[in-house]
Amino acid sequence: MVMNRSSTTPYSVVSEFEGTLLKNKDSFSYFMLLAFDSSGLIRFTFLLFLWPVIKLLDVFGYNDVALKLMIFIATVGLSEGEIEAVARTVLPKFYMDDVSMDTWTVLSSFEKRVVVTRMPRVMVERFAKEYLKADKVIGTELNVNTFGYHTGFIRETDIDQSTLKRVADLFVDRRPHLGLGRASVTSLCEEQIRAPVPEKIVNYHNQQLELQPVIFHDGRLVKRPTPATALLILLWIPFGIVLAPIRILAGSVLPLWIRSYALRILGCQVIVKGKPPQPQGPGDSGVLFVCNHRTLMDPVVISTVLGRNVMAVVYSLSRFCNLFSPIPIVRIQRIRDVDAKTIKLELSKGDLVICPEGTTCRQPFLLRFSALFSELTDMIVPVAVNCKVGFFHANTVRGWRCMDMIFFLMNPRPGYEVTFLDKLPMEDTCLSGKRSPYDVANHVQKILADTLGFECTNLTRKDKYKVLTGKDGTVSYVSFQDQAKMIIKTFNPFSH
Repeated sequence: MVMNRSSTTPYSVVSEFEGTLLKNKDSFSYFMLLAFDSSGLIRFTFLLFLWPVIKLLDVFGYNDVALKLMIFIATVGLSEGEIEAVARTVLPKFYMDDVSMDTWTVLSSFEKRVVVTRMPRVMVERFAKEYLKADKVIGTELNVNTFGYHTGFIRETDIDQSTLKRVADLFVDRRPHLGLGRASVTSLCEEQIRAPVPEKIVNYHNQQLELQPVIFHDGRLVKRPTPATALLILLWIPFGIVLAPIRILAGSVLPLWIRSYALRILGCQVIVKGKPPQPQGPGDSGVLFVCNHRTLMDPVVISTVLGRNVMAVVYSLSRFCNLFSPIPIVRIQRIRDVDAKTIKLELSKGDLVICPEGTTCRQPFLLRFSALFSELTDMIVPVAVNCKVGFFHANTVRGWRCMDMIFFLMNPRPGYEVTFLDKLPMEDTCLSGKRSPYDVANHVQKILADTLGFECTNLTRKDKYKVLTGKDGTVSYVSFQDQAKMIIKTFNPFSH
């Protein structure tokens, strides 16, 4: 298709994704993430073992062959929904960590933004449109068989030429104004800039859009699995599998007075700040410890630090975690009146730990606090908790949640920092009559956020599950048979 070389589309930009919008031009680690979170360890390992072959193909100039090999191994046998789920819940966080702010400043200053990638379009489109505000994403297209599963092949023969043609089709009458990236994909643009973008170009363009943070994300891997990191993870997993049950037994069986010392010997670190309150006297109502929610281990760690069994208030907990929980648990149903009676009854017996966020958040943000806790007692002690993990996240939405405790304790040196704040003064509680339940909840959220250096939000559990699953997060019963199938799927190399 012939373009009019004398005319341009004002305020239009075409930007390459790898190596331009992202600082790193190597897409191998993103295919590793797709392999791990869609299929499990075997596909992940197989792709890593092929990395030397992929690298050699790149070195000798067979870039398309190397890319097609990665795509085949990472996608063959997967359904469209599985790849879309990983692209929606896992990849955005890792993309965001690698975004070049200089390129983003230039990109955001244009009205029409086109992002070009050599990766499958489905892996990039959600992130580019939702966070980079791209109007169009051009990438390779995966072949799908009649049963809805990917064959592992792509439609394009020459990837760069196909991309160039699709850009030309997008700008039929006028040429795009600016191209960011390699000449092979931006040659149709009036002006071309290779990454990194020069400082004078960045200063010339004013950033028009705010780059929104990725607050909710899923997946088990903490670090982007570059070849070296992926190899370290694989080498550590056998040790982690042995170490996790030992740590679970130590935390479940040993007496409280020795538990913290044993866990420290086993590599678990707990840092305590502030002064924990003393137990209430006989006949007195218990203390309500109100903490932010990082992992399901939050109440266990607080109980261990206090040196006494403190009951935890939970909404959803797997049978496995319930079985091995070293502290007593009381379940709530998210029926306000029923839950209030349950919590009041347990407070009359002793101390409680409650997480008003209702779900975990990995990023440095606090979700909106439910105000229910503020109506039940004036003995409120805010507790700020933060955890440290090395290889594996200790929570998941799409995966099997009974593995949360195991994955946390599989980390080389899992750690917690617990900060006990002062008990809320009477005038800051609802029972004083001066503050509403929502004021108290917002106040506790703010002081916990200030202590942790986090940011308060109005987001809720429903918002999280809507982003990650498209549902509202309501817990439904899962049979033991279905849970067993989910475990088997974790180790199935091609899922189907």
